[in-house]
Amino acid sequence: MSLEPSNPTLNQQPVIELCHLTRYFGSTCAVNDLSFEVYGGEVFGFIGPNGAGKTTSMRILATLDVPTDGVARIDGFSVIDDPDRVRRRLGFMPDNYGTYDKVTCEEYLDFFARAYGLRGNERRAALRRTMGFTQLDRLAQKPISGLSKGMRQRLCLGRALIHDPSVLILDEPAAGLDPRARIELREMILELASDGKSLLISSHILTELAEICDRVAIIEQGRLLAIGSVDEILKEGSASQADGPSSANTVLILVRVIRDVEAAKTWLTDEKKIHLKIDPDHPRLNDSKKQTHFLQFEFSDDEAAQSHLLAEMIGAGIQVSSFSPQQKSLEDVFLSVTRGDVQ
Repeated sequence: MSLEPSNPTLNQQPVIELCHLTRYFGSTCAVNDLSFEVYGGEVFGFIGPNGAGKTTSMRILATLDVPTDGVARIDGFSVIDDPDRVRRRLGFMPDNYGTYDKVTCEEYLDFFARAYGLRGNERRAALRRTMGFTQLDRLAQKPISGLSKGMRQRLCLGRALIHDPSVLILDEPAAGLDPRARIELREMILELASDGKSLLISSHILTELAEICDRVAIIEQGRLLAIGSVDEILKEGSASQADGPSSANTVLILVRVIRDVEAAKTWLTDEKKIHLKIDPDHPRLNDSKKQTHFLQFEFSDDEAAQSHLLAEMIGAGIQVSSFSPQQKSLEDVFLSVTRGDVQ
């Protein structure tokens, strides 16, 4: 299965709406005038540091909390005025959920099927469909206490899917999963989106969100900081870090030099007027015994200009062992637009 974002022709009617949503806990503002929409068939990433207001917003959408002000709707129905209609259309997978260790997987999902009012053949069909999709059918009679973390996450996803909702809200679904389990979860998310379901997903694993989301929103202290497709966010993030009018057309260059590192630094800063950046991702790669060092700086995204600079460096006697442009990632933009503040 392709791991590209599904992004079909999205239904232009919003299925999730937050309009000036605000939530206070005493004097603390957890959600501050938050507004955005999610459309049919869309995978929407919800990003923010701990304490940013993501879970509070999701709980309000799931009818588990009420806003202080503002409006939240699922498929056009208010979470305050029509909570029963919202719950029939919504599946919520919280970051923490209760299970019963002596209950089997089938019994657990059967309980929630009955809670949603499914009866007879409809309930049995829902169990077969959900357990087959989550691959829990082979573990139907296994007690929950014997499940791995990954299988427990599948069980919780199955609980959210049992009534075949059109909208799914997943709060940190990949937390604590091993790489294989994360890949399998990602495949299931994309399959659900291809079936026309809309998904709002919060995660701290930003590289995975970048791979599967049609759009993302970044919030901090309950406020919306940025929203758009991953490409749009990356472009805006690059422009927001600009030091001058041409900085939006730059990329990060990572150069590895051998020996005489100080001479290379001096040549770049004095001769080429290039400002070197500290690269936190590569300090362990700087080997004093081998006398190698990584230098990082912003430079033109024009490949001819990069080639010319590399030729000049070699001509100046700098021993370059690697020279590579680095594309900004969603994590880079996240760090650039947030400050790590919490309420």
